[in-house]
Amino acid sequence: MNLNLIGKRALVTGSSAGLGEATARFLAAEGAGVVVHGRDARRTERVAREIREAGGTADVVVGDLADDDAAAGVARAATAGGPVDILVNNAGSYRHLTWAEATPDEWRDTYDANVVSGVRMIRHLVPAMRERGWGRVVTIGGGLASQPMDAHPQYNATLAARHNLAVSLARELKGTGVTSNVVSPGAILVEATKDFFTGIGPARGWGRTWDEVEPNAVQALIPNDQERFGKPEEVAAAVAYLCGDHAQYISGATIRVDGGLIRSAF
Repeated sequence: MNLNLIGKRALVTGSSAGLGEATARFLAAEGAGVVVHGRDARRTERVAREIREAGGTADVVVGDLADDDAAAGVARAATAGGPVDILVNNAGSYRHLTWAEATPDEWRDTYDANVVSGVRMIRHLVPAMRERGWGRVVTIGGGLASQPMDAHPQYNATLAARHNLAVSLARELKGTGVTSNVVSPGAILVEATKDFFTGIGPARGWGRTWDEVEPNAVQALIPNDQERFGKPEEVAAAVAYLCGDHAQYISGATIRVDGGLIRSAF
């Protein structure tokens, strides 16, 4: 399927690793010029360099989106090479905390990093999309938005906010040619996920190596129709589809990429 992304420019926030990196690589392979963003210059440059070595087009911007001035700088740098047609709001932070550990300051910091950061980029980049009559905003959410677990409540709540703001934005953008959607991953196998489940594996009797832990973790915590963890590239594929011409009639939607998650057993 030709997504017709050649000539489009995409900023993927938080794309120096994980789902953001996979999304930047996928969009570049589809012909989009990507802006790789991160807070660590070395890691961000590595992703962009590898995209270029694979034949894609990639620029680099570095900055902390939790800061107003730094976020404005990221937006200026991202548009220096041309207007941004696609905004993938992926950047965010995560700490595994209990209710007792999640202080009000932690809640505020997490909300700023995971919600307001995306709002900053929307405010900087979407007005120009509206003027041009074409644009895509894709927010990366998660299943914990609707099925929160008892741990890291500050993070669960920000996912719900991300889903909500994306739908509100879609209503705001009606009739403009700009769409706003959510891609909601389930348990995706990135290094942080692997480290988390391997860390709790021995205490739960799942084993110590990843080969031992994975099937037990899936069965106990994330039962799904595919009986496995997802791959970053599968999330990236959903994002890329929403960015293409074939998805013009999709707005205000949540696309689940979770293997058909049956329940949340956390």
